[in-house]
Amino acid sequence: MGYKFSKGDGEEKTPKKTGKLEPEPTKMGFENFKDLRIMTSGRFHAFLLLLFCVLQRSEQTCPSVCLCISDTVSCSAAGLNRLPRSLPSFPTNLDLSHNHLTWLGPKSFYMMPRLEKLWMAHNEICNLSHNVFSNVSSLRVLDLSSNKLQIVERHHFQGLWRLEELRLFNNKISQVEAGTLIGLSSLKKVYLSFNHITDFPFFSIQDHTHPFLAMLDLSSNRMSSLLWEDVKALPRLVQQGLYIHNNSLICNCSMYSVFWHWNLRNYDSIRDFADEHFCNVNGDPRTSLQFLHNNRFFKNCTVEKPVMQPVVDLLSDVVIYEGDRAHLDCLTSLTSKDLSFSWLYPRSGINDTLISMFSNGTLEIQAAMVNDSGIYLCTAVDVKQGLNATREVNVTVLLPAAVPFNTGYTTLLCCSVTLVLIFAYLFLTPCQCGFCKNPPAAYSQGTLSCIFSCFRRQQPNGGTLRHVAFTEQLMGEERAGQIPQSSQ
Repeated sequence: MGYKFSKGDGEEKTPKKTGKLEPEPTKMGFENFKDLRIMTSGRFHAFLLLLFCVLQRSEQTCPSVCLCISDTVSCSAAGLNRLPRSLPSFPTNLDLSHNHLTWLGPKSFYMMPRLEKLWMAHNEICNLSHNVFSNVSSLRVLDLSSNKLQIVERHHFQGLWRLEELRLFNNKISQVEAGTLIGLSSLKKVYLSFNHITDFPFFSIQDHTHPFLAMLDLSSNRMSSLLWEDVKALPRLVQQGLYIHNNSLICNCSMYSVFWHWNLRNYDSIRDFADEHFCNVNGDPRTSLQFLHNNRFFKNCTVEKPVMQPVVDLLSDVVIYEGDRAHLDCLTSLTSKDLSFSWLYPRSGINDTLISMFSNGTLEIQAAMVNDSGIYLCTAVDVKQGLNATREVNVTVLLPAAVPFNTGYTTLLCCSVTLVLIFAYLFLTPCQCGFCKNPPAAYSQGTLSCIFSCFRRQQPNGGTLRHVAFTEQLMGEERAGQIPQSSQ
């Protein structure tokens, strides 16, 4: 027989009999049931946490066709037609070169925010989608060389403000849109050689937009006529690293004037590829000539004189004492051997006979005076390259320092004088011996004879005379008693 509990509106009724034998629930049973629900819920949350960890770990798993070493993932020459589905998020270097990739979709590397170097050379990439490099603003080196890109659009590299090196050589690029390099403020090197480029937006490169750009390689393209005024307006650092050899340039005076100045300043792009600079007379490829070696065609061209362009000043400090000899160097960033130097003194009236200048620009001050203090300005001029540089030397002349008081020698001298006085007191004091016959007035005689006479006398008995002072007193009394006897 079993009992079944039933509840009404807040009242507990008596159990009813049923035909079944049912276990009687107790208070403890309800608590166990609650504990069971809590345990089941806890196991469910633990299962979800474990599943999350497994899924998270799967995202960090290295693809089977790649090699993952520390912070580098190499999928080179893996026969890839598209990017692996699960690339780990930890690498800073990713190598996808020598594959068969044809395009890159939006946010292809979104899960790799630490990526700094990306190699995708020797693929078949012909198109880059919008936001392809989203969330990889830390990228510093991007290699897309030896692909099939045809147009470089301005949105391709948006957000890559830390990019330092961009490699796009050996593609099929025929056009570089204006503004492509805008926003890439950290660029140092851009390689666009071995393409089909006919024009380039030089006007988009300025000092404040690309302060670190030191190499722009546009060699081996199809450029024939350039806006040479835009080329001459490029920052000095860009002009030094601009490579445009092996192009189909048309021979004219504007083109020759630019290269003449570059050759005069001995730029590396001209010196290293002097034999590969050609131009076509009247645009005819059959009449090309090496204009750096054969300049007869440009005899009638008027070449502007090089304008002196200042270089960053250098400052140094020199501190000397009055009367010393000083050498002020004129070291600047100019490396040419044919330099001329001139010095500007801080004040007028300096004695020129005590100042001389060497052939290397060093200024010598033979005997510096306190009034010679000030800023000395040296100007180095390179007439051939049209450059000048200055160096400022701040000279401070101090008075000679006073000789320091040496307490060691003073102490030694005082000790020596003290010893001499002590010995003089011991050996040159007048004799106080009571056996001397001479009266006290005789002390004025030589003290040395008194000392010897005292030692020749027989010493008195120690029991009778213990102190010299007592002996003298007794002898005085004895003499006083003998005088009356003699008078009798």
